[in-house]
Amino acid sequence: MIQVDFRNEQTTLAIDAAQLRRAIEAVLSGEGVKAAEISLAVIDDAAMHILNRRYLNHDEPTDVLSFVLEARPGYVEGEIIVSADTATSSARRFGWSAESELLLYVIHGALHLVGYDDLEPEAQAEMRQRERAYLGQFGLTPRYAEES
Repeated sequence: MIQVDFRNEQTTLAIDAAQLRRAIEAVLSGEGVKAAEISLAVIDDAAMHILNRRYLNHDEPTDVLSFVLEARPGYVEGEIIVSADTATSSARRFGWSAESELLLYVIHGALHLVGYDDLEPEAQAEMRQRERAYLGQFGLTPRYAEES
């Protein structure tokens, strides 16, 4: 069973919590995870800035943070934290809704929980292919900064 606990700690954006949960479930089950305990939090840039500085030593807000707390074959426990403010500002640049941008962040974070990375070009290409596949289940195609 995949369990997703949800917290909405921002006021910028109306959140479809059910859709975000479905996205996490789609990624995890699609990547072979049969059981999971995931915490998903939607926060604002001020809170994200604090977390990004504390955990990654980056003195700015970011779009998504994810933390694997425990992982073994078929199981993952972790946290995904996304910024509604960043989704809102980035969505304008990419010409789609903030809700779609936020959904991309959630999918991206879930992919990190199951072991995907995006630091090297080859790994980034693979992660983006997986993002496209999962966003496609919601009728969406992402655009990325280098494509605009």
